[in-house]
Amino acid sequence: MEQSGSVNADPAQRSDGRCTQWRNWSGFWILGLCNNFAYVVMLSAAHDILKKQESENTTASTSATLDLHLQGGNSSNSSRYDCNPVSTAAVLLADVLPTLVLKLFAPFVIHKLPYGYRVLFCVAMATGSFLLVSLSTGVWMSILGVIFASVSSGLGELSFLSLTVFFSRDVLGGWGSGTGGAGVAGAFLYSGLTQVGLTPQITLLLMLVVPAAMLINYFFLMVPPPSLPQWKSREPGYLAVTSEDRRRLMDPSQEEDKSIPDCVVFFPLKVTEDMNTGPLTFTEKLHVIRGLLKFVFPLGLVYFAEYFINQGLMELLYFPNFFLSHAEQYRWYQTLYQLGVLVSRSSLCCVKIRKLWTLSLLQVVNAVLLLFAVRYLFLPSAWLVFVIVLYEGLLGGAAYVNIFYFISKESEDRHREFAMAAASVGDSLGIALAGLAAFPVHRYFCSL
Repeated sequence: MEQSGSVNADPAQRSDGRCTQWRNWSGFWILGLCNNFAYVVMLSAAHDILKKQESENTTASTSATLDLHLQGGNSSNSSRYDCNPVSTAAVLLADVLPTLVLKLFAPFVIHKLPYGYRVLFCVAMATGSFLLVSLSTGVWMSILGVIFASVSSGLGELSFLSLTVFFSRDVLGGWGSGTGGAGVAGAFLYSGLTQVGLTPQITLLLMLVVPAAMLINYFFLMVPPPSLPQWKSREPGYLAVTSEDRRRLMDPSQEEDKSIPDCVVFFPLKVTEDMNTGPLTFTEKLHVIRGLLKFVFPLGLVYFAEYFINQGLMELLYFPNFFLSHAEQYRWYQTLYQLGVLVSRSSLCCVKIRKLWTLSLLQVVNAVLLLFAVRYLFLPSAWLVFVIVLYEGLLGGAAYVNIFYFISKESEDRHREFAMAAASVGDSLGIALAGLAAFPVHRYFCSL
């Protein structure tokens, strides 16, 4: 009697399939970490370099300038909010605008560039950003380095989100977790290395290992399917892989096997050549974008609310009688936010949230609550702000990873690759609008 391969597969074959899936999940985790790492580190590092090129007293001076940057404060001013003359939103805009422009236009043409070349370009831009800022001899070099980091991160995000459609959907969990980890790792690593005595220049040069790790991971750790257009443009458009996972989408009754955890796949995907007959036309792309609005709007709203908090309100949430200084309070706000993002972006294999607008509206409630807290100073302690900020990170990370999961799940096979790239504009648009909104808010409160 012939035995079923799916149940009685050879143990060696099953082990090989499990190994392939974990290599790809880990590969996307590393891609997420490396892709966002330069973006996270570059603002504080560029500020350090600009302020400290003439100083040899690295430990003390780095701590002082980093404190000024992180707290957004200047104790010599007369405002009760201990304001910095320039809002931290200014550097946020410098870092997000190149990414926003790239995400607005690249999805319409990026499919002509194979993934191998995209990765090499992202690695080159990230490497250039670390080199330019670390070796900077003027303001223009540091700003150019920040732009390079922004371009690398933006192109990487829309490319790697598109890349997920060639693999099983569980790699989205790896990508989300890695991007969440980048915030925590970047903040701790940069601050830690400078605190132990390394100059900002040397610290940034050491971080060249990050783009190198992305290169090695993509070309040597991951196991891409044969359908992936690695070095050659694929003429038949956007359909990537038709797998058992994709076929389950056509039959909701078989959508998920409850006996197998969503984050574990035991067998390698079967790649088929079920390609469409031509690339998407411009009209078709506009039609796909119209269908994506139900995802892009909540994504943009949740990012607008959380970055309005992070860059417009956090620097004003100062408790003078708390045992932590203003700089330390701000640093813990950012750290707890990043921890919340890491946890929720790593939760996709355990829980999926379909009510995406709920996450966005809850984040708006957070922003409104903290806006009134800044104005009327009714929060009793920084401890309560710590809890709210952690909750803010949980909401933001959950919204990001669930939105892209459901885009991947609900998009047609032919549209999926373009849809994943095009939807990535939502977060950058929300961040840019938050940066613009934060300027008048900062000016108003610092005039009180």
